[in-house]
Amino acid sequence: MPWHARLSLDYQRQGERTVLQHSHDGPLRIFKSLYPEGDAVCHNVIVHPPGGLVGGDVLDIGVQVGAGAHALVSTPGATRFYASDEAFATQQVRLQLDAGARLEWLPLETIAYPGCRADNRWSATLAEGAELMAWDVTALGLPGAAQPYEQGEFRQRLEIPGCWLEQARIAAHDRRLLDSPLGLGGHRCLGTLVFATGSPLARERREHLLEVAREALQQAPAGVVAGTTCPNDRVLEVRAVAPLVEPLMAGLQAVWAALRPAAWGLPGDAPRIWRV
Repeated sequence: MPWHARLSLDYQRQGERTVLQHSHDGPLRIFKSLYPEGDAVCHNVIVHPPGGLVGGDVLDIGVQVGAGAHALVSTPGATRFYASDEAFATQQVRLQLDAGARLEWLPLETIAYPGCRADNRWSATLAEGAELMAWDVTALGLPGAAQPYEQGEFRQRLEIPGCWLEQARIAAHDRRLLDSPLGLGGHRCLGTLVFATGSPLARERREHLLEVAREALQQAPAGVVAGTTCPNDRVLEVRAVAPLVEPLMAGLQAVWAALRPAAWGLPGDAPRIWRV
């Protein structure tokens, strides 16, 4: 039988400390709050169901970040969409940032197993002065295990309403999309990182962050093809593809580590969960 799992995270600033209140229903959990950088930034890890998602399953995650609060959220492992029959499995994430809030939404990769029918989406709403750094990384199939993405369908929608939208339908039979130079060019891993703001970025700050991101991408591992741009005055976007997920994730982590001090004056030290 399919199941629905829900997790609600509510971050609020209390004095100098960001604190979390949360509730859940089903097999989604949150590790206890950690403060490796001090009270201002609350670090949490979301634990997904160990069995992954199959047809009819739904993961529903809502994140609210109150005024002036700062949260960093990651995961200890990949989100896994397994082979399904007709029904889609769904992961939907809603991010809501109040005035002056900051959120770092940095889950590890999503793996689309051969034969999956997956719907992956997140949307973010940012109030004035709020800032978001988020990424989404997808691996199609398991090339290292000789399980290529030859059957299935992966749908994705990443959105900041009225500001930015990235949407795709990647069917395993669509060889033009998968193999054409105008599509994925034979790569089977793709990733997007966005730095988004609730208020327009000043031109000097926008150009500085673009320069920082581009310099970081020059250090990306071999095999990663990436670029960065500002489609408007509220969004900086990095897109990348690679044959394997590990070098792609390393490239995006390098950009995050460079943007964090440039944008917020905070260290770019990787959360320990990424090295477990």
